[in-house]
Amino acid sequence: MITTLTALGAVLMLVIPLAAEAQPQAQVARIGVLSSGSPATSVASLDAFRQRLRELGYAEGRNVTIESRYAATQPGRFRGLAAELVGLGVNVIVTWGTLATRAAREVTSTIPIVMVSVGDPVGAGLVKSLPKPGGNITGGSFMGSELALKGFDLLTEALPRAKRLAVLFNPEISPDPLGLYALDAAAQTKGVTLHPVELRRSDDLNPALAAMVQARPNALLVFAVNAVQRNQIVEFAAKNRLPALYGFRDAVDVGGLMSFGPKLLDLWRGAATYVDKILKGAKPSDLPVDQPTTFELVINLKTAKALGLTIPASVLARADQVIQ
Repeated sequence: MITTLTALGAVLMLVIPLAAEAQPQAQVARIGVLSSGSPATSVASLDAFRQRLRELGYAEGRNVTIESRYAATQPGRFRGLAAELVGLGVNVIVTWGTLATRAAREVTSTIPIVMVSVGDPVGAGLVKSLPKPGGNITGGSFMGSELALKGFDLLTEALPRAKRLAVLFNPEISPDPLGLYALDAAAQTKGVTLHPVELRRSDDLNPALAAMVQARPNALLVFAVNAVQRNQIVEFAAKNRLPALYGFRDAVDVGGLMSFGPKLLDLWRGAATYVDKILKGAKPSDLPVDQPTTFELVINLKTAKALGLTIPASVLARADQVIQ
């Protein structure tokens, strides 16, 4: 009897390790992030992205890893950085902005791409339509042309004497970036002259700002820039006593006058939700492009005072936050 039990124990000792080895290993998803910013300027955005992933059941190092690449530290290398992420075998690529999304699409037609903050994905040729994007791209669009028109209305209401308005735009983003034709028509109805200033690449910023000085505008609209450019533009506006409205509130946090647009961190949280659906089997072509439904107007009264401006009560009353 003892001999039989001993033999049985020996068999179990052999079988148990084999059974353990037969258990499937937990699959670790690899997420690539291609940002137009830098590591320093992307901290809050990626924190919001990671937080939403945790809420959805993901933990870095256990069932997900994140590989980030930043174009602000390597200007003009969007395509090369996107190729690096593809080479790493990522399961999905999250892209910030139109140029990053286009670069990712150029290097892969099979890996799902989740875009964040693309103003006009249809006009830019990234998706077929918002309800049915087709292809391997989906994500969020912030309605760039509509946003620019609303920003124009707010800025000209806040500065009724401003009759020369500079607009920074990138002609490579879409055939009509920021809806310049509609913006120009709106300007004409208010007797405002637009001065479009091209900004194609990060290293074009200084020449663009120099061109803006020559135009001698009364105010400035800024939307399609990365966080590194944003800081430099805010400094330029302060130095030249130029009131400016930006597309995201982070510019106001670092000294910009006004901002109107969607909440940046909400866009990144939304991207994490798309990633979750894709990792669970959804196809980008079947996931409609999302558009924000809430926008925030933020005004920096410290900057207004430094510029010698008094913001009308009608504009202040609509502000979601006023920085004193």
